[in-house]
Amino acid sequence: MKPLSVALVLSLFGRSAYAEDPMPKEDPVTDSPGLPGENEPVTSPAPAPVAPRARLPMVNKRMVNRAPRVTDDGESKLDKAEDRVEGGKHWRIKTTQGAVHVWVPPGYDRETAGTVIYVHGYWTDVDGAWREHQLAKQFRMSRQNALFIVPEAPASNEDNVKWPALTDLRKAMARANIKMPDGPIVVMGHSGAFRTVMQWVDHKLVDQIILLDAMYAGEKAFDEFIKSGKRADEHKMIVVGASVARASVGFAQQYKFAVARERFPETLGGFTKGERRAKLLYVRSQYDHMAIVTSRKVIPLLLRVTRLKPL
Repeated sequence: MKPLSVALVLSLFGRSAYAEDPMPKEDPVTDSPGLPGENEPVTSPAPAPVAPRARLPMVNKRMVNRAPRVTDDGESKLDKAEDRVEGGKHWRIKTTQGAVHVWVPPGYDRETAGTVIYVHGYWTDVDGAWREHQLAKQFRMSRQNALFIVPEAPASNEDNVKWPALTDLRKAMARANIKMPDGPIVVMGHSGAFRTVMQWVDHKLVDQIILLDAMYAGEKAFDEFIKSGKRADEHKMIVVGASVARASVGFAQQYKFAVARERFPETLGGFTKGERRAKLLYVRSQYDHMAIVTSRKVIPLLLRVTRLKPL
């Protein structure tokens, strides 16, 4: 599929709602070992359970104000429980800001690894998102050499941002005796996660942001990340639109370097080279707001369109 201009994508909004779009057929399950190929489908043995229709965030001024910094001593060792999930090591860490899940895939090599920080959306907590969205399975399906971190985040408009400073989350990892790798940091957030992610745009180590139907507000902050900030030239961004597709494409339309496409491909090879290399890629999703994070068709695929190294 050739990349679409943002203007052309904008013209597509006269079509029916996304839920009425035909869903792509399932690919055959592949058990081939080794590195992910260009045309290797992102599939799973069974379809994910259908999630109920989501209630979407309603933006107000208090939501986007910076929350207070973490208020513990910042020094004591953090308790963590360890087990094995999807063949990799998993820790659930207790902090004053809620639980943090950390997962390391089998075959992980810290010398060449990066970090993925996934921030969940509204109407769930981190434990619910970890379990119900099968995040470890999706991370493993991506086959990326990364340390995966899933922190607690607001579950509604009434909740404050739990980790307004990414530095505090990194310190929590150190206090749990988890050493983060030196490779690229990819931040991926769904829906109401924009409230957290928009406060991390000035962190010098974040390389790429992926917003999963999350462009409810924060355009100024995300502009700083991708264009106007002092390190913007080094950054990449992917914006996925479904329920907030108009706001998402409106954001992308501001930038001459943006590349847009209609629908997700079924394989990595379905992205053109221009789309994969784009500084700002906009994808209008054929999956609805919750299916973006439950279908196992989006998260693993987008993690391959990053600077992370494959396992």
